[in-house]
Amino acid sequence: MKDLKHLIYFENLLQDAQNELVTKAVEEGQLALGYNCSYIPEALLNLPGCFSSRLRAPRCTSTDIASYYMTTRTCPYVRSILERAIEGGYNYLNALFGAEGCAAMERMEEHFDLLHPVKNERFITTIIDPPMRGDRTNLDYYKVQLQTKVLDRLHEAFGVDISDEALRAAIADHNAISRVVTAIGEFRKGDRPRITGYEFHVIQLVSLACPHRLILPYLEETLEEVKTREPEEKFPFRARVVLAGSEIDDPDFTKLIESCGAMVVADRYCFGSFPGREQIEIREGESAFEAICRHYLYWNQCARFMDGEKIDQRSAEVKRLVDEFGADGVIYENMKFCEFWSYEKVLENHIFTDELHIPCCTIEKEYALGSVGQLRTRFQAFIESLEIKNIQGGKNT
Repeated sequence: MKDLKHLIYFENLLQDAQNELVTKAVEEGQLALGYNCSYIPEALLNLPGCFSSRLRAPRCTSTDIASYYMTTRTCPYVRSILERAIEGGYNYLNALFGAEGCAAMERMEEHFDLLHPVKNERFITTIIDPPMRGDRTNLDYYKVQLQTKVLDRLHEAFGVDISDEALRAAIADHNAISRVVTAIGEFRKGDRPRITGYEFHVIQLVSLACPHRLILPYLEETLEEVKTREPEEKFPFRARVVLAGSEIDDPDFTKLIESCGAMVVADRYCFGSFPGREQIEIREGESAFEAICRHYLYWNQCARFMDGEKIDQRSAEVKRLVDEFGADGVIYENMKFCEFWSYEKVLENHIFTDELHIPCCTIEKEYALGSVGQLRTRFQAFIESLEIKNIQGGKNT
């Protein structure tokens, strides 16, 4: 297929947390609001005069200093974020809105307060205690956490407008960028996809890492380009897979899978579009804030949720993606030392392999891609098994 016009530009934007669009927004006087986890609603951080910045640590190959504070036996993602902060990579931030998604995440976020790595006099940090169930009681608790530790802090520290009108504008912003990203992702379906998993991964990441107002025109242009893009005459991969799991913010990981012969047709992982790019609906009688809280509590599928309903929802969502995107199998990933996703990976492997009879491959990885030989071998063996199953007529329908 013909190269996407803006792909190289998008790739360059992902090389640094403070890319040129972030710098432009900061210079225009916008507040840069960082977050690490989807327990913090992206929509709440895109109020008028603000923009969200989901924190990444691209090209981080050493966490020596962060490991001194957190030990080497904690999640490499959170150590990489702290390392980059100590290096000065997040000095553009006005705030970090954290969530105790896990003990390691909270510890990293606390170090933003203890070590003062962000050299910005207006910088603040706050950490919410997110719910572990999806019922009404937990929704009420979630609303209190987001009101007091996100909205009220924004208003008190920076004078941000947190009115219902402002929140409705933030929802409109979220829905606009989500419609475009989702529409692009739909072209991964079908016998002749018009976009690869790698290309979509890059597009989804720039939508999280760049100010929406500045990146949206490029994404809209890309959508129009993909609509008329001539696909390959023959499907260029040996199989299709859904990639699920924890933090995956390096598109080269998707490229590795696709170089082994399997197209990543759906992205159900932290930093992915499932969930994350669904439309926020304001129901009759709801305030905009209530709609945001309800939406994020329902769609959040973090492995930290321990109730049976949420566990079933996570399995059902991946099964839906397998069916809708015509996947031959699932790859489940967890970050090294990630307690929640390591449990989830084992459970889902059993559900998909033994109950749903859908091929499943499980792997553990570092944050930085590093040596890929072992991963490549695992992926090649799994993809070969999918190909053999398809040849024998055993593909799920």
